[in-house]
Amino acid sequence: MNDNSKKRCGFIAVLGAPNVGKSTLVNRMVGAKVSIVSPKVQTTRARVMGIAVRGDAQLVFIDTPGIFEPRRRLDRAMVAAAWGGSNDSDIRLFLVDADKGIDSNTRKIIDKLKKQNTRCHLVINKIDKVKKSDLLELTTRLLAADIFDETFMISALSGDGVDSIGDYLAENVEEGPWHFPEDQMSDMTERLLAAEITREKLYLELHQELPYAATVETETWTEKTDGSVRIEQVIFVERDSQKAIVLGKRGAQIKVIGERSRKELEEIFDRRVHLFLFVKVREKWGDDPERYRDWGLDYGA
Repeated sequence: MNDNSKKRCGFIAVLGAPNVGKSTLVNRMVGAKVSIVSPKVQTTRARVMGIAVRGDAQLVFIDTPGIFEPRRRLDRAMVAAAWGGSNDSDIRLFLVDADKGIDSNTRKIIDKLKKQNTRCHLVINKIDKVKKSDLLELTTRLLAADIFDETFMISALSGDGVDSIGDYLAENVEEGPWHFPEDQMSDMTERLLAAEITREKLYLELHQELPYAATVETETWTEKTDGSVRIEQVIFVERDSQKAIVLGKRGAQIKVIGERSRKELEEIFDRRVHLFLFVKVREKWGDDPERYRDWGLDYGA
């Protein structure tokens, strides 16, 4: 590590509507999975910090839940976490999906940023999905809001253009000591990350069939003498019919989810993982204060 006098460090909030690629961008910047990704909207539930080192700069990315019109307690807590992440940051990246353009959620976020006099950097993602003429028109419309400083055109999925964001941030965060050890990539505990990986597989496998109301908790984490780990997790759903979907015929579906989660956990933790999944029905788990504490969300938001 270099002399502290040369160090830079900054907190960068990644804002935007649901499913614009925020988590994909943070994972790409960090170089490891710190936030789960799925086609399901509002996959990210809490603020997740992804930490990247670029030269003398430590960049702490705050992957915020997608900002949308909240309808229930969990929605309100997620949106509050997103705005809280924005307020706690030094720099803000505002992501827009080039293919979707300016939808109602994006427009509402822009309007609120304007009212707050909040400046951002514009990041137009998924540029490979649209024609250049449409991209130019979209950029012109967005810049008319007059809240953006720099503009970046990227594909977070392929990595195209992402380095230019990293270079800019490394040069423009404030001088000062690093907030985290050099080798730390996230503020998330292993237990929570393991639960999130299983939730991602659950969503990817059952995106159409399973409603939004499902969550995963790591109940036990047992270190084995051979260096492996035994992890027991519970998938909570709200109704018996949802439990049947997760289990599948003769338990075939949960077996697939468990196998895919176990393989990724072994890659992430670089060790053998013994994963055991259980499904329980818990009505209104989304109104349980304990869940919110685990996610770092404000139950009373």
